[in-house]
Parts: sequence; structure tokens; C-alpha cells
Amino acid sequence: MKDSNIIKEKSFNFSIRIVNLYKYLTIQKKEFVLSNQVLRSGTSIGANICESTQSVSTADFLSKLSISLKEACETEYWIKLLYRTEYIDKSQHDSVIFDCQELIKMLTSIIKKTKENLINNNSDNF
Repeated sequence: MKDSNIIKEKSFNFSIRIVNLYKYLTIQKKEFVLSNQVLRSGTSIGANICESTQSVSTADFLSKLSISLKEACETEYWIKLLYRTEYIDKSQHDSVIFDCQELIKMLTSIIKKTKENLINNNSDNF
């Protein structure tokens, strides 16, 4: 099995962007509460995706990816809030929200397909 995959790469690169956003918010904007929230949820996406690659069952795999999806949705919320409270400008918002929404779409697709495969494989056993 290949060690690298697209969602792991994209989520890792997204984590880097989030860390850099956190540094910008704390150093330039002197914002410490919202920046900490986006740092935690934004970096958790990739961490859980990474954990999912070592899952011991399909249920464990789905659980880790579901946590990643929840964290991605939470991150989207914090990004929108940072924009609406004028801590980040439109161009910063648009750029990072696009990447976040791309991860949400990918995670949703993987979770949906895995559940469909699980159902199909279980129905084949009857």
C-alpha cells in the first residue's frame, strides 16, 4: 500500500496553513482566543486522517474520518467568524475556506463510499 495519499497530503498542507494563520493572528492581530480554536480544530483534521490509516476495522476507520469531518466543519465555522469579525480579510478567508471546504467534500465522499461498500459487502453475505 502506498504510504502517501491525496487527502493526507491536502490535510497536512492545510494544517500548515492553519499554523501560519494562527501565527499571523497572534503576532499581527494580537488575537488569542479564536486563533487557538482554529488551530486546534484545523490541525486535528489531518491528525485524525493520519490515525485512520492505521485503523483496526472499518468502524474504526469511519470513526476517525467522521471526527475529521466534524473538525473540518468546526474549522469552517471559525474561519467564517474570523472573517466576519474582521480578523482576516476577504482574500485570506476565500483562500483558506476553499481548502477547508475541499477537505469537507473529500471526507464526505470517502465516508459515504465506505458506508456503501460496507452495506454492499454485508448484503453479499446473505
